Amino acid sequence: MFRTVIRLHSNLFRAIRKQEKVSVFKSSKMATMSPAESGEFIVKNAKFVKVHEEGIKHLAKEVISGIQSKVIDVENFSQHEHHPKPSDSHAPNWIFLIDTLNFCFWTPGDATKWKVDGQTGYFSLCAAINRALKEGIDITNPSFYSKITLEELEKILRSDDGQTKAPLLPERVQCLHEVGRVLLEKYDGKFENCVKACNNSAVALLKLVTEEFPCFRDEATYNGKRVSIYKRAQILVGDLWACYRGEGLGRFDDIDKITMFADYRVPQVLVHFKTMEYTDELMQLLKSDKIIENGCAEEVEIRGASIYVVERLKEVVLEELKANHPNISAKNVNAVLLDHFLWDYRRKHAAELEYIPFHKTISVYY
Repeated sequence: MFRTVIRLHSNLFRAIRKQEKVSVFKSSKMATMSPAESGEFIVKNAKFVKVHEEGIKHLAKEVISGIQSKVIDVENFSQHEHHPKPSDSHAPNWIFLIDTLNFCFWTPGDATKWKVDGQTGYFSLCAAINRALKEGIDITNPSFYSKITLEELEKILRSDDGQTKAPLLPERVQCLHEVGRVLLEKYDGKFENCVKACNNSAVALLKLVTEEFPCFRDEATYNGKRVSIYKRAQILVGDLWACYRGEGLGRFDDIDKITMFADYRVPQVLVHFKTMEYTDELMQLLKSDKIIENGCAEEVEIRGASIYVVERLKEVVLEELKANHPNISAKNVNAVLLDHFLWDYRRKHAAELEYIPFHKTISVYY
């Protein structure tokens, strides 16, 4: 099974590169809907995913409990050992680097998981980058990573066992070269200059990132319309906001316009809480462990419905707080923190949620 999946991975990327020798990233002249608009459009036209209002209301109670217990709180981001502090001078470039590489960590079949400092997935990436900094490698500097070699990145992302490689290393090198060149040519090598150019607007920064850096352009054509998910671009904005607690460089007056970050794992939580449901056909497809193409209807519906559900969840929570909990501040009610809560829930209850298969897509977009 493992060898079969690896061959599928290899064949897929050979096909992509054959079609586009210069870049693996999408582009389209068709007008593109925002993630929130896309989520609503996708749900209205979905064939494989259904949304349930009662499930959303039930999950809203969990969210309110999380706000009361401070499980959901903007302070939590910078308190994590692997995340930078707002006072760290390298924080903006660290966040940009991490979210440039923040994609496709899942392991096919029974393959050994990539681990760094005992961490898996996203946190293994954080641990590897922090280890490189401690070793004196100027990894957050685009002057370095815009020319990084495959061998250099492989060493930086080396696993605890010394054998398991991080997934999609050539694609990660390509992403670093692309974003590094743009930062150097247009923004003096500093991502904070991108942020400052957007005048405290999350939407403006999202637009800048997806236009300037094609590897963040997470879009698809669905039912004749161009839709956007923008997982990595939005999490980049959200991480800046969370790191700086919505102040200084992280102040975005329209942070509520950012939606959740549709990936592989958060949909499991949303299905678990019965906020959305897969058709039998889709469930069987997911259980088959078949690799689903990025941009296909099934994948777009899972991710689009996730965005819609969390937007609706946000509305229900705000309504409930206003009606029955007037003493609870609504400052922690946005899609950024709701996504953090859902993603952390999946990690804490990983074994419990294994009965819900996640969709397996090979992509640089999430």
